[in-house]
Amino acid sequence: MGGGGQLTEPGESGSRRAGGVYTWEEVQSHCNRNDQWLVIDRKVYDITHWAKGHPGGHRVISHYAGEDATEAFTAFHPNLKFVQKFLKPLLIGELAATEPSQDRNKNAAIIQDFYTLRAQAESEGLFKAQPLFFCLHLGHILLLEALAWLIIWLWGTSWTLTFLCSIMLATAQSQAGWLQHDFGHLSVFKKSSWNHMLHKFVIGHLKYGIKKIKYMPYHHQHQYFLLVGPPLLIPVYFHIQIIRTMISRRDWVDLAWSMSYYLRYLCCYVPLYGLFGSLALISFVRFLESHWFVWVTQMNHLPMDIDHEKHHDWLTMQLQATCNIEKSSFNDWFSGHLNFQIEHHLFPTMPRHNYHLVAPLVHALCEKHGIPYQVKTMWQGLVDVIR
Repeated sequence: MGGGGQLTEPGESGSRRAGGVYTWEEVQSHCNRNDQWLVIDRKVYDITHWAKGHPGGHRVISHYAGEDATEAFTAFHPNLKFVQKFLKPLLIGELAATEPSQDRNKNAAIIQDFYTLRAQAESEGLFKAQPLFFCLHLGHILLLEALAWLIIWLWGTSWTLTFLCSIMLATAQSQAGWLQHDFGHLSVFKKSSWNHMLHKFVIGHLKYGIKKIKYMPYHHQHQYFLLVGPPLLIPVYFHIQIIRTMISRRDWVDLAWSMSYYLRYLCCYVPLYGLFGSLALISFVRFLESHWFVWVTQMNHLPMDIDHEKHHDWLTMQLQATCNIEKSSFNDWFSGHLNFQIEHHLFPTMPRHNYHLVAPLVHALCEKHGIPYQVKTMWQGLVDVIR
């Protein structure tokens, strides 16, 4: 159900036929690690075996075991018709006619209104990407990389120029991080395969060769938590550990992309700084970029009430778990438009340049149903992380 992986054919879900009729009580009883059912559009699916090979990771889909996953399924899959063929072998039946469409105490009115809002966003073209936006974004990353090397090549390796080079490289790395995030969420191209291909290029070759979401054990908003105020070597330690994981899992494609980054970097900077100097430079760049990443991502999450056991509808759950940082040209650029974290969580496959267009619609819907819609200043968000 996630947008970050490539699909493989599912295995058989078991011996059950697709003609069963079930109550919510029956579905909710199948929510343990070795027995998992979920509901999508009133259809009941046995995902026990499929969860292990789920492209978005087993944690994401297993989270909805015993629950209605319709809203999450719609949010994470840009091409619903395509994924239907993966659902068909998992189908074991449907909800009884006497059962409501929503499980537990979810608000049917909120669910319906949010469905209407999403349909409106689709009709207004807010899920269509603007190629020029992403081309310009990629272009400014490449320009920063080129200028960082050029100033050292032309004017030498003084402390001042080295610091300026580090700032430019860290900026390029951070912006590449936001760009790979776009491809990882399948929000740039209509075809998932194109998103996957460009995602590997950006995260593997332009950035520092590490697919953090795939190899770190926690959700992306917590994976670098220890880097808030870290020693200089912690980012390097994480990189070494993840590369070791790639080797142990024999993920040679990702490893090749990773090595292509380091090969390019060393070829550019070893002639200027030597091997030790180049490693020191890249470690300092890691230090700067990891702080940038952590402070931006955590100011939308850490101060919020994140409790996945409350079984709320999609809108309410996302609004409780995140907040926005106010819009400005700088904030949009600095955070990769993740200052609109509410809209990103609600519509994970929407191109980020459209978040500000859908935000007023989301805000109005929240006001209608009395759901708090929190917007902070950048400074307030950073202070809340410290608290």
